[in-house]
Amino acid sequence: MARFLVVSLFRKAKEQKALGLQQVQGLLIFKNISIFAPMKKELLEEREGAYHTPVLLKESLEGLAVCPSGVYADVTFGGGGHSREILKQLDSRGRLYGFDQDADAERNIPSDPRFVFVRSNFRYLYNFMRYHDAAGKADGVLADLGVSSHHFDDRERGFSFRFDGALDMRMNSRAGRTAADIVNQYSEAQLADVFYLYGELKAARKLAAVLTRARGEGKIETTGQLAEALKLFTGRDKEKKFLAQVFQALRIEVNDEMGALKEMLRQTLRVLKPGGRLAVLTYHSLEDRLVKNFLKTGNFEGKSEQDFYGNVQSPFRLVNNKVIVPSDEEIAANPRARSAKLRVGMRINTD
Repeated sequence: MARFLVVSLFRKAKEQKALGLQQVQGLLIFKNISIFAPMKKELLEEREGAYHTPVLLKESLEGLAVCPSGVYADVTFGGGGHSREILKQLDSRGRLYGFDQDADAERNIPSDPRFVFVRSNFRYLYNFMRYHDAAGKADGVLADLGVSSHHFDDRERGFSFRFDGALDMRMNSRAGRTAADIVNQYSEAQLADVFYLYGELKAARKLAAVLTRARGEGKIETTGQLAEALKLFTGRDKEKKFLAQVFQALRIEVNDEMGALKEMLRQTLRVLKPGGRLAVLTYHSLEDRLVKNFLKTGNFEGKSEQDFYGNVQSPFRLVNNKVIVPSDEEIAANPRARSAKLRVGMRINTD
């Protein structure tokens, strides 16, 4: 039996605003949040295999140290692979909240009364957990920051240069600007910043200049047009790596991935209870640096704070002092796991 979210019509206006509620046809619902009927088991299992292969699954669950009666949040639900394994370890008292802003994820909702699906960006983690009286009580938060294979393989989403499709790249296809908007509307200087900061491209300025000239001859609206505009910029031997960096930079900018990640990480301090665990899977150096610094110091600059006596103050204790990476066997079975890194921290009481 599916679990549905029911929100009272008599909530105070102040609470509605704080939680991002809006009134639609006489009903109050969470803004950008939906609770949907689950998929039939046989269809769910079929889709799971095609949608996404969970990376470092065993290691992630070991890092969370799942308590059968605990409260957990999978803030990157996606294909639901990690969530289903967490549910297997929960008893009837356990609860799991799955967050995802992508409408496609709705098809993967498990039929389980212990599970609540939240169609929302994980940057709103605290508001939703607070609404369910779970803020400060969560035993674990899991975040797999990798882009799903499903996204890369869907030409209509525009995440990959392997296909010619709309230059979109939005995780939430209902809102926000597209990659085409950025390519065609950003100034040359703004484009250079995006490619340098998020693609880590040394030739960001030259790249921005090339795109500015190319769009002057006509709008760049498809992935194929973007790849064609950049053909003369790099040799064939480095083309794939170069395009991957360009597409990564645009995707991060489109979805404000770094901003959302910072907000979510900060909110885990108010969501996790003392002893609760935060497990994060990263796939490129930008996000891994943020997670590493946050778990070590509680900030993103990596600067340790000290108390009056000189003792280092951090809201987390590292569970794995050495970063966890996939085995050769896992990489052979799932090549897209090769860049994954898992870091786990335990929330400690610093009061």
